[in-house]
Amino acid sequence: MRARHHRFAAVLLLTASLALAGCGASGESSGAAQKAVGSPDADSGYAADKPAAGGAKANPSAPPKQPQHVIRTAELSVEVEDATAALTKARAVVGDAGGHVENETTERVDDDHVTSRIVLRVPQSAYDSALKELAGTGKLLSRKADAKDVTDQVVDVESRIATQRASVARVRELMDRATKLSDVVTLEAQLSGRQADLESLLAQQAALKDRTSMATITLNLSEPEKPAEEPADDGPGFGDALSGGWNALVTTAKWVGIVLLAVAPWAVVFLVAYAVWRWLVRPWMARRTTFPDVTDVTESDTTSS
Repeated sequence: MRARHHRFAAVLLLTASLALAGCGASGESSGAAQKAVGSPDADSGYAADKPAAGGAKANPSAPPKQPQHVIRTAELSVEVEDATAALTKARAVVGDAGGHVENETTERVDDDHVTSRIVLRVPQSAYDSALKELAGTGKLLSRKADAKDVTDQVVDVESRIATQRASVARVRELMDRATKLSDVVTLEAQLSGRQADLESLLAQQAALKDRTSMATITLNLSEPEKPAEEPADDGPGFGDALSGGWNALVTTAKWVGIVLLAVAPWAVVFLVAYAVWRWLVRPWMARRTTFPDVTDVTESDTTSS
């Protein structure tokens, strides 16, 4: 009986501990979220806004300014005389700005001109200057720039990370105090799921940090197409006349052959009909005229009598 009471008390203690863990995680996450949103010095992985020029002190009574997180992208199409030289200049511009080349595609079209597409990543602070220098590498054909404010998304991810970290810490504390194997197994399952959620949130935070700290510029370089050279027209010569006559003869012979082939079936039918008439019908008609029928001669004699 006492064993049952002890077991029931242990279950009640575990349930109360989990409930307190949820409340404590909510309270800690709320404080952490307020710290992430309100304090520019919070350990969120993002750089805070720089102080105003002149070193003016912020008003202590005013609420702290929330840092802004923006994803900047741009795409440029530029026509250049030498795509290889323009690529070298673009790499130098990005290197001087503290950025890097993410990927590059270069190809030669019709053996006449080269086209290249290069994706560059530069720090946000050097975005405007790098964009200006890259647009000046040649004749600007098109330009498209975009800025997307993701501050709310960043704050939301930071708040969820704080909540999840507090939840993981609380489950670890419960595991340290657990004595029964069944309780340990249950808590381990809880810890595994919450740890996976925390890692997913950290990956989202890292992706947002990369996209907000480094701007993306896509540069399309193309060389102008060279006009085709027209051959000089010196007028027709002896060779041109001979070639033209030969072509006319060949064409005429070809059409004569076509006509003969078209008429050949009819010619065969005509020749067969002529042969039948010449060697069968005509001799038969000639014999009939020379030797009259015996019946006709008898009738003629009877009439005479």
